[in-house]
Amino acid sequence: MNCNFNRFIPAAALALVLSLPALAQPAAPAAAAPAPAVTTKVGIINIQVAIVNSNEGQRDFETLQKKFDPKRAELENLNKEIEELQKKFNTQGDKLNDEARGELLKQIDARKKTLQRNYEDANTDIQAQQNEIANRIGQKLVEVLDKYAKDNNFTLVLDVSGQASPVLWAAASVDITKPVVDAYNTQSGVAAPVRPATAPKSGVAPKSGTAPASAPAAAPRSSV
Repeated sequence: MNCNFNRFIPAAALALVLSLPALAQPAAPAAAAPAPAVTTKVGIINIQVAIVNSNEGQRDFETLQKKFDPKRAELENLNKEIEELQKKFNTQGDKLNDEARGELLKQIDARKKTLQRNYEDANTDIQAQQNEIANRIGQKLVEVLDKYAKDNNFTLVLDVSGQASPVLWAAASVDITKPVVDAYNTQSGVAAPVRPATAPKSGVAPKSGTAPASAPAAAPRSSV
């Protein structure tokens, strides 16, 4: 979604030189007019935060998370089964004969492999769908950004969402993430999601602008 905003920089005017007929007594050349001062207006935007904080982004990412709730519950239940079998082996393993102990280990190993495979499949699936949502909203968001930058006479806009961003510091006044999100919300017509007013647990306020979780459940634990 990187966008080259060099097109916002006005092209330099081309000077057209007209040839004049030679005169016996050429007049002194007129003094050149001073070049007009060029005002550079630079802004920054966090595209990733803008996508997630947009009304459309909040709606679609929350819908995606709910879609994967059954899969998340399935993985958690399978993980609990493994923990119970592992607990049984740790507490009763020395009392079982070789055959029973071997069978129990096979069950644990088979379930762990199933958990790992299901987790990876679900994780790949949800990441692909997250990327589809981000790309779809991002393309439309860049169009809104294009108009906003032109309307507000920006010369350059830098995306600071990536870790490789060249921007080390910028004043808050040049961050146009929120006004661009507001403009996008107006254009999209998607209403802000309504959430129940619940007090945050442990006195910690919920964070805003965070990206959605990429995994549908906790990663399976390594074998003991």
